[in-house]
Amino acid sequence: MNALRSVFTRFDATRAARWLAPIVAIAWLAVPATAGASGAPSRQPVPLHLIDLPEGFVIDVFADGVTNARSMALGETTLFVGTRTAGVVHAIALSDGPDGLTAGERVEIASDLYLPNGVALKDGDLYVAEVNRILRFPDIESNLDEPYYEVVYDGYPSVRAHGWKYIAFGPDGKLYVPIGAPCNVCKDEGYAVITRMNPDGTGREDFAYGVRNTVGFTWAPDTGEMWFTDNGRDWMGNEIPPCEINRAPEPGLHFGFPYCHGGEIPDPDFAAGRTCDEFVPPVQKTEAHAAPLGIKFYTGKMFPEKYRGRIFVAEHGSWNRDDPLGYRVMMARRDGDRIIDYRPFAEGWLQDGESWGRPVDMLVLPSGAMLVSDDKGGRIFRIRYEG
Repeated sequence: MNALRSVFTRFDATRAARWLAPIVAIAWLAVPATAGASGAPSRQPVPLHLIDLPEGFVIDVFADGVTNARSMALGETTLFVGTRTAGVVHAIALSDGPDGLTAGERVEIASDLYLPNGVALKDGDLYVAEVNRILRFPDIESNLDEPYYEVVYDGYPSVRAHGWKYIAFGPDGKLYVPIGAPCNVCKDEGYAVITRMNPDGTGREDFAYGVRNTVGFTWAPDTGEMWFTDNGRDWMGNEIPPCEINRAPEPGLHFGFPYCHGGEIPDPDFAAGRTCDEFVPPVQKTEAHAAPLGIKFYTGKMFPEKYRGRIFVAEHGSWNRDDPLGYRVMMARRDGDRIIDYRPFAEGWLQDGESWGRPVDMLVLPSGAMLVSDDKGGRIFRIRYEG
């Protein structure tokens, strides 16, 4: 029986196929729910009135028709948006408006890429992460009409499962790139890590271990320490294990996967001979299957004082929980290296068990407004304070 369980654990798609094949297929190959025959989101009315925000905040659609919008990076005059299933990189022209930046024309600067989720900018160059390689578009904003790229690094695994990558440059000037576990839960050498490298692709090294699938990380503006989200494993029930928000003050730390989940739950297949005390526990446990992705510190000045320095987390939402949850932006209050409060900031993309949007990433504009990407509706939302 243990051997059979191990097979199903390692190849979770096989087990899921018995009775959840339609759901797995939808989750894996989904296009925006409002997509028309062309695959682009249709221009249907957006029910913004359903989004609950704290008093004084308002939300609008900053950009529509941004198919499968995922990670974002802000240039001088352009917003770059990565995708996953769409395989393209969007570039949205920006101009000054009465309340800050305004979105204009959208073009695709690359297509037919392998899950190009991650985008990052450094010294005018756009970096794009495919599953197996890192691309660089030199001086991108001067070459939007004829963009071209060079391959910076092509040594990552080509496995699709948890292979899409969030990328960002750290305070040390290095590019941080995760390698997700190629499974629901397994022990495979070289996976479930966060790596980092020089901007030219040299000097790759492992930074953190035991990270099942992070699709968002950032650095505290006061300490320079990395904070990152991590998605918990499936098939242990509706309520366990939790997803995680973690803090990595130094390289070389191990955050538990696949041996321990949520800092205290031994894995039924891999925990033998190990204890959860060996690993770094999460700073914050989220609800099971909430799927936290993007994470950002609020560094703007538009929001009232009490919101400044808060941590915002995009919970993408559950795909295999009996009662769906997530589909919202959470807000955490921090006290040093601890989170002392974690609560919804923007919610309403989930209505009566059905979602019409799925938050992925956030970005703070120079005005202090916050952008939120939605890969299901193919939109970029903007949250402002007007109270």
